[in-house]
Amino acid sequence: MSGHTSDEMMTVAAARALRDGAVCFVGIGLPSTAANLARRTHAPGLVLVYESGTIGAKPDVLPLSIGDGVLAETAVSVIGVPEVFNYWLQPGRIDVGFLGAAQVDRFANINTTAVGAYGAPSVRLPGAGGAPEIAASCGEVVVVVRQSRRVFVERVDFVTSFGHGSGPGERERLGLTGAGPQVVITDLGVLRPDPETCELVLTALHPGVDVATARERTGWELRVAEDVEESAPPSGEELAVLRELIARKGG
Repeated sequence: MSGHTSDEMMTVAAARALRDGAVCFVGIGLPSTAANLARRTHAPGLVLVYESGTIGAKPDVLPLSIGDGVLAETAVSVIGVPEVFNYWLQPGRIDVGFLGAAQVDRFANINTTAVGAYGAPSVRLPGAGGAPEIAASCGEVVVVVRQSRRVFVERVDFVTSFGHGSGPGERERLGLTGAGPQVVITDLGVLRPDPETCELVLTALHPGVDVATARERTGWELRVAEDVEESAPPSGEELAVLRELIARKGG
C-alpha cells in the first residue's frame, strides 16, 4: 500500500473516533466518508442516520446528498424529517453528530452561513440545515475540517451551530442538552476542548506535522497540550477501504 495523503489521514482519524454500536447523525462530505469508513472497518455495528430520514443506512457508495437514493434503498427504516428531529435527535437518542464547517473558532463554534457581515457577506455559504440541532442535542459532536487561517478564526463571523460559546456554562445556560463538540479533527491533527475553559487545545499531530505548522494555520494563539500524541498512520486495510469508497462515489 502506497503512502497516504493528509486528507486520507484526516478521514481515517475521524473514522477512528466512532465506536462500534454508536448511533451517528451524519452530514454529507467528509463526515459521511469517515462514518462509512468506520462502518466498513472497526465499527460494523455503527448506525448511520441521515437528515433525510434514513435510519441504519448502509450505502455501498458514498452518497452525493442526503437525498441520494442509495440511502433509502439500504436503510433499515425511512421516516419523515420531522420525526428524525423530534423523536431521534432532540430527545437525545443520537450518540454522535458528525459536522463539517466553513469556519471554527477557539471555542468550537461553527459557521456555515456567511463569511463577512451577514447582510452583505463576501461569501454566502450553504447555510444551517440540521447542523444547529445536531450541535445542540447529540450526545457529543465530532467536527471534521481542513485546517487553515481562513477556517480557524478567532471568532466566527456567524454562529450557525453553537459549540461552547465563549466558555464554560454557556451551553447549560441556553438549555442545550448535548455535550457539544468534543473533538475537532483536521488534516494536521486533533484538538479537544479544555475541560475547564472549553478552549480548543491541540492534543495530537498527524505523522510528519509539527506544532509550528499547526500554529501557523490557526487564526488565534493555539494552546498545545504538554504531551502531544502522534496519530497512528492509516493501516493498509483502512487505506484500501477508503480508496475503494471514494472510487465508487455515487452518481
